Amino acid sequence: MSLSFFKGTIFLSISGLGIVGNNFILLNYMHMFKGSKKKSVHIVFIHLAFTNIIMLLSKVIPTTVAAFGMENFLEDIGCVMSAYLERVTRGLSICTSSLLTLVQAITISPRDSVWRQLKLQSTWHILLLLLFFWILNSLICLDLLFHIKNISSMNISQPSVSDTYCYFVPDNSIMKWIFLTFLVLRDAVFQGIMSVASGYMVFLLHKHHQRVLYLQNSNFLYKNSPEMKAAYSVLLLMLCFLFFYWTECVFSVLLISFLENNSMMQNIQEFLKVGYAILSPFILISRDGNLAQC
Repeated sequence: MSLSFFKGTIFLSISGLGIVGNNFILLNYMHMFKGSKKKSVHIVFIHLAFTNIIMLLSKVIPTTVAAFGMENFLEDIGCVMSAYLERVTRGLSICTSSLLTLVQAITISPRDSVWRQLKLQSTWHILLLLLFFWILNSLICLDLLFHIKNISSMNISQPSVSDTYCYFVPDNSIMKWIFLTFLVLRDAVFQGIMSVASGYMVFLLHKHHQRVLYLQNSNFLYKNSPEMKAAYSVLLLMLCFLFFYWTECVFSVLLISFLENNSMMQNIQEFLKVGYAILSPFILISRDGNLAQC
């Protein structure tokens, strides 16, 4: 059994598990949103799961096809679409996770808090924000449409590019740096929002914990509210996201600078790119009592 076949099998199995988990989240939250337990934050969870599914499909299809040695499966258009969707959904994952943190921080904030002024008044406001995220990320990733080629249409051997069907054609034009600047700005802005909202939630949860200790010492029975439990879940999701995001960034720098031809590092980087999409639904399932019962 070749190393490529083994890699393809592992990647397909893990990604398939992630796709199943995200479908479970998607269907259950859609069911909750239609019922009496409907909350605006459920739309954000639905969108995150939908984004994860597209990301995994756009990543797993070309990767496993290349690993299993199926030739001429993807033409230039197939490579372009899979790479473009992967890049767009990675951006959407950042934006949606940031929105999720912000919505949850507003939800648990006191009524007299400044954060309450940021509260989205209706479901339509969230849908408009999600539409804006799609437009923003689609525009930022447009340059990818002109620089992705099928390996068979180029004079490059497949093994030299680590068993991949789609190849990024290097470009040193000024447009490349403009799009790269927008990508960096997007990540910085939305991760900044995520960090501020997460820090505020940690502060509120700490105050809540101190209050619980006081009430317990006063012989009162006090239980965590559903909003507080949801806040813990969102914080755990954000830690998961930041771990995979920054670990993948470190691996990317190492590959570009020192280990360009190290296939093991490249394979680890491929898994890190989709790690959050695979793991996040199972974090939600383990933390949400309604999902766990299902």
